Amino acid sequence: MSSLPQRRLGSSTFDVSVMSLGSWRTFERISRQQGVRIMQAARSAGINFLDDARYDDETGTAPIPTGYSEVVFGELFRAAGWDRSEVVIANKLWWEHWPSEDATTELDGSLNRMGLDHVDLIYAIRPPEGLPIAAVVEQVGRVLESGRAAAWGTGMWRADQHHEALDLCASLGVAPPVAAQMAYSIADHVQPDDPEMRRAFDRGPIGLIASYVLAGGTLTGKYLAGGTGRATADDAPLMQRGKALAASVVELADQWGVPPAHLAFAYAFGHPNLASIVFGASSPEQLRTNVAAWETFEGLDAAQLERVRQLGG
Repeated sequence: MSSLPQRRLGSSTFDVSVMSLGSWRTFERISRQQGVRIMQAARSAGINFLDDARYDDETGTAPIPTGYSEVVFGELFRAAGWDRSEVVIANKLWWEHWPSEDATTELDGSLNRMGLDHVDLIYAIRPPEGLPIAAVVEQVGRVLESGRAAAWGTGMWRADQHHEALDLCASLGVAPPVAAQMAYSIADHVQPDDPEMRRAFDRGPIGLIASYVLAGGTLTGKYLAGGTGRATADDAPLMQRGKALAASVVELADQWGVPPAHLAFAYAFGHPNLASIVFGASSPEQLRTNVAAWETFEGLDAAQLERVRQLGG
């Protein structure tokens, strides 16, 4: 397996691997030894972009109710022997306790739990009602000035919000967002493909960080054969669409002799503004299988890539 290539992350100075390792609902559910093995496999594969986030405990066993994911991430990061200067670490601002907790306070909590003095990229998740984009830009500007984060991005923002933020950054002298994390898959691609969003990507420039590329695992085809998982009884529109499209993905993958997941990844790799695809893995083997999707993508010709695009309708 060859090492993953890197791409410049928007207007930042960071070059990030085209696939990045996320930790959402993963590391606190497996053994520490397994988590370290996954981290080491990611480093060996050429991944230099790690995504962490605070969220409420779902296992019922965490010593703290929220943010234990960050504690575990920090412990695994150090145990795996990463060189901090050679890896880009991202985290998120959720604005859950705004305005009693500002961006600096929220990020300080995350940094303390991770055991880090800064993150390289901080995502500002779509602001809640009552928090204008201007306030977000001001708050993020303070975080950047403090050195707690080197760059910022958005999470699940609309196109018009990106344009407003870019205008504000230009007028206020705040560094513009360099990344936009949003769902992008065969089953859910409207937002990143929206012409106005594409214009915002180009304006920044802003790199697309594609998430949920496998649509909750539905695009792997595992549910066609009666497999079980989080999406088994999930009747959300995205899950239904993913399950409905899975047969076509599996059929084409079988014709080409590749894993169905590789075609799902190939779809996201094809976005012209893509910087990286973020994914999770519960074993080193799963990580290596996913990373191999890049080689599959590189081996597809123009006609094959068009057939992959057509899977999304």
